[in-house]
Amino acid sequence: MIANSPRVTYRRILAEPRFRVLFGTRSLVIAADTLRMVALSVLVYGRTGSPLLAAIAFGIGFLPQVAGGALLGALADRLRPRPLITTVYAAEAAVAAALALLDLPIAACLALVAAIACVTPVVSGAVNRLAAEVLPGDGFVLGRSLMMIAASAAQLLGLASGGIAVAAVGERHALLATAGAYAAAAVLVRLLLDDPPPAAAKTGARRSVLGESRAVNRRLWADPAVRVMLLAQWLPVAFVAGAESLLIPYAQARGHPEGAGALLLAALPVGMIAGNAVGGRMLRPATRERLVVPLMALFGLPLLPLVATLPLPVTAGLLAVTGAGFAYELGLQRPFADAVPPAARGQAFGLLSTGVMTLQGAGPVLFGGLAEVLDIGQAIALAGTATLATALCLRGGLARVRRTVHPPQDAERPARR
Repeated sequence: MIANSPRVTYRRILAEPRFRVLFGTRSLVIAADTLRMVALSVLVYGRTGSPLLAAIAFGIGFLPQVAGGALLGALADRLRPRPLITTVYAAEAAVAAALALLDLPIAACLALVAAIACVTPVVSGAVNRLAAEVLPGDGFVLGRSLMMIAASAAQLLGLASGGIAVAAVGERHALLATAGAYAAAAVLVRLLLDDPPPAAAKTGARRSVLGESRAVNRRLWADPAVRVMLLAQWLPVAFVAGAESLLIPYAQARGHPEGAGALLLAALPVGMIAGNAVGGRMLRPATRERLVVPLMALFGLPLLPLVATLPLPVTAGLLAVTGAGFAYELGLQRPFADAVPPAARGQAFGLLSTGVMTLQGAGPVLFGGLAEVLDIGQAIALAGTATLATALCLRGGLARVRRTVHPPQDAERPARR
């Protein structure tokens, strides 16, 4: 385990064996998720010719996570993480193989993906709990920074390889490739990850999983510090996801060349990678926490000029700056981990993941609906305005978190490159 020391570097974090396994397999799974979304959407559209069903297939993995986070979250702390993660990754491999090899009805395809999505928050909670255990203090922040960078890179890779793979070998062979990636992640976790006891083993809890999940979620939400940090990590992401979902029709409406929508979509994760790299390596812990609100505002501010017709490079640059503003989340990682009880840390991270993924699925619906009655640029600008308003509304609560969650001497420990 990395010591809680101010001398924390990315190299030291990656030298931690348990984190290295979690980091590598999680990145592989995120890339597989993205490829599966693309391939399944193409498969459904090819069989039905329905844009609506294709869009549902693309996003079917988001909304069902509400059920998993609300009803099954306690499993992240009750079960041993190695068998839990291995089992879920193996189940994802089986689902992808079934989609590829069986001629299932469309409803059955969507139901399978929705079912496996229900346990996604449980795995996310278990992975982040383990990361917080082996990377205490600022090491956890840098670990989360690496995970965010890897997630953005994996999404870029999945989107790029998804289009290429589907065009080259067809959607069913692309789905087989995702099944292989999930299976490889399951095998790596089983062979390389140690098997620590569940976090809740010391509590002696005997309530049912459903009862414990509901009770802990209520306690977490009732804590003002936890609640404001959850909202800060849920709402801006939902608003920007709504704007992101409009970029392809926005490019067409503004008369940009064919393929410009893909360039605009890529600008956001490129900015996220850059922002997380700079925030993780160059900013001190206390500075990251002080910059949460300004960076959250930066996450939305560059969307406002998109109400006008701008040159394509300018638009892409503004979206990259928006992506860089996502680094505001780095300043919330350590306070959030410290604010929740260790025995419920897995469920807390699962609840966080549930809200992010669910609202990320709801944002496109909300702002897509607005784009039906407004100009697309106006809808995108409204998403940026909502993000700015969130930063202003949560400013006081986040300032109280910064004053109370960390002792002053702890918050001032410097990060090191």
